[in-house]
Amino acid sequence: MKLLNNSIAGTLESSDIQVIIEPKQQNGIEIELNSSVEKQFGRQIRIVIKETLENLGVEDVRVIANDKGALDCTIKARVQCAVYRSAGIKNEFDWEGLK
Repeated sequence: MKLLNNSIAGTLESSDIQVIIEPKQQNGIEIELNSSVEKQFGRQIRIVIKETLENLGVEDVRVIANDKGALDCTIKARVQCAVYRSAGIKNEFDWEGLK
């Protein structure tokens, strides 16, 4: 999926995560994580973000994630939302293709 603009999804409320997506020219996925539970769950949060991006076909991106104790399903939803916003997709989501 081709990312066009910076985008944001989520909040800084408890049990949520704010995800900022920035398209970049260099190859690869760069994740900057700020989390109060990073020592316990940082690795898992990064895995969920990376797998969600890969499932959407996103390859060149910088992600800034500000986690406030979000569950995996919330992390996935926020990343998907931010990617769709960045790509300019407003309808016709491929819900079947998402894992």
